[in-house]
Amino acid sequence: MTRWYALAVAVVALACCREPAKLPVDKLEDPATCADCHPQHYVEWAGSMHAYASDDPVFVAMNRRGQREAKLGVFCVRCHAPMAVALGLTDGTNFDPKTLPAKARGITCYFCHDVERVVADHDNGLTLAFDDQMRGGAADPVSTSAHRSRLDPLMASASNGSRMCGSCHDVVMPNGVAIERSFQEWKATIFAAEDPSRDLPLTCSGCHMKSEPELAVIAHQDSAEVRPRANAFHDHRMPGIDRAVTAFPDQEAQAAAIARDLDPALTIVGAAPIGGTIGGGGICVVPQDGGVLTVRLDTRGTGHMWPSGAAHDRRAWLEVIAYDAHDQIVFSSGVVADGQDPEALADPALYRLWDRTSKADGSPAHMFWDVAHVESQLLRPPVTLDQRDPGFDHSSTARYLVGPRFREIDHVGARVRILPIGRTIIDDLIASGDLDASFAAPLAKPLDVAGATRHWTRAAAAAATPYTGCVGDPYL
Repeated sequence: MTRWYALAVAVVALACCREPAKLPVDKLEDPATCADCHPQHYVEWAGSMHAYASDDPVFVAMNRRGQREAKLGVFCVRCHAPMAVALGLTDGTNFDPKTLPAKARGITCYFCHDVERVVADHDNGLTLAFDDQMRGGAADPVSTSAHRSRLDPLMASASNGSRMCGSCHDVVMPNGVAIERSFQEWKATIFAAEDPSRDLPLTCSGCHMKSEPELAVIAHQDSAEVRPRANAFHDHRMPGIDRAVTAFPDQEAQAAAIARDLDPALTIVGAAPIGGTIGGGGICVVPQDGGVLTVRLDTRGTGHMWPSGAAHDRRAWLEVIAYDAHDQIVFSSGVVADGQDPEALADPALYRLWDRTSKADGSPAHMFWDVAHVESQLLRPPVTLDQRDPGFDHSSTARYLVGPRFREIDHVGARVRILPIGRTIIDDLIASGDLDASFAAPLAKPLDVAGATRHWTRAAAAAATPYTGCVGDPYL
C-alpha cells in the first residue's frame, strides 16, 4: 500500500506541475479565439485594413481581372489572405472571401504571431511554425492555458528591423519591377540606423503600432497573472491611408487613426518678405521670371517616401489657388473635383506626387501586372531627428509661373490632397466588369493633409519680420 500510495502522490504532483493544456492550433488560427483574452487588440484589429485585406472589393476586383489577364495565381492572395494560401484553401483563381472561414480571411492574428522566420524581403517571404506558441514583443510573457508564449525579436519594435512588415509591404513583380517599396525606402532612412543616443532604429511597428501605456495589460484571463507593463500594449489598428468602403467595424476610430498619422506627415512652413519678394507660411510670391509663386513642402519625421506603398495607385497632389483683393482667382492649379482623377487634368502646372507607370510600349499602365517602367515623384524623408536641424524638414518646392498678374495676388490657399486609389483605376475596373459601379462614390473623395494646408495673405506676410530670404525659393 505504501508503494502504491507513493506512486499515486508522484502522479498527482506531476499533473500539478505540468503546463496547462493548450488550445489546438486550428482553434488558435481563428481570430475570435484571441478576443477572449485580448479584447482590445481584437477590436482594433477587427476594424483594421489587415482584417479587411481580403474583403476589400477593389482587391477582389483587381485579383479577378489579374487572373484573367495575367494568370496571377496566388501572387496577390498570399499577402491579402495569407492563411488561405498556407492552409491550401485557395489557388488565387475564382477567389471569393465569403467562401473562406474566418481563420483564412485577411491578415489574421495567428499569421503574424506564428511567424517562425523571414526568408525573403518582399512578396510575403514569411514562414509559419504552425504551432501553439504565440510570439510577441513582451519580454516576460504571462503563462496562459490558451497557448505557449515567447518573446521574439521579430515582433519587438526595438529589434524587429521592420523585416516582417517589409516582407509583405514590398512587392516585386516577376519582371523585376518593384511596384511597392516601403521597406526598401525605410532601410535608406535614418530611422533604420542603430543609434542608442537617439533610441533608434524606429521601425514600422514603432510608428504604425504606437504603444498605449494606459492600456498596458496585454491579456485578460482569470487563470493568468495580470501584470501591467509600461509601453507593452500596442495599437493594432495599424493605420495607413486606405479605408474600408463597405460596412465594416470601427470605421470612425480607423479614420481618426489615419488622420493622426497623416496630418503631421507633411507641412508647408517658413518664409518672410524681403525686397520685392512677399513670403510667409511656405508660400512665396516673387518677381523672378516675370512672376513666380512657390510653395515649399516638407516631410516631417516620415520613415519612408511620401506617399508610399501602392504609390502607383495613389494620387496625391498640391492644390494652389491665388486670389486678388476682390476674391477673384488670379491663378490656380490642382483643383480636382470629387470623382475626378488629377491624372486626367489638363493642367501642365500640376504638382503631382505618385508613381506614374507605363507598359513596355510606353502607354499608361493602370494595372500593376502591366507595369514595365516606373517614373516616381515622391517626397523624400528627413535626414535627421533633431527638430532644430534644418534637415528635419526635407524640402521640395513647387514653382508656378504666374506672369505679370503676380502683383495682383492678395491671398493664397494651398493644400496637399490624396486619393488612396486613383479614379482612373477604379473606372478601368468598373469598365471591365470586375468592380461594381456603386463603389466609385465611396472612393471618390480625397483626404486633405492638415499639416500641409496653409492660407497665406499679403498683409500678414508684409507685417512679418524680414530676414535673409524666402525659404523654399531656390531662385533667391
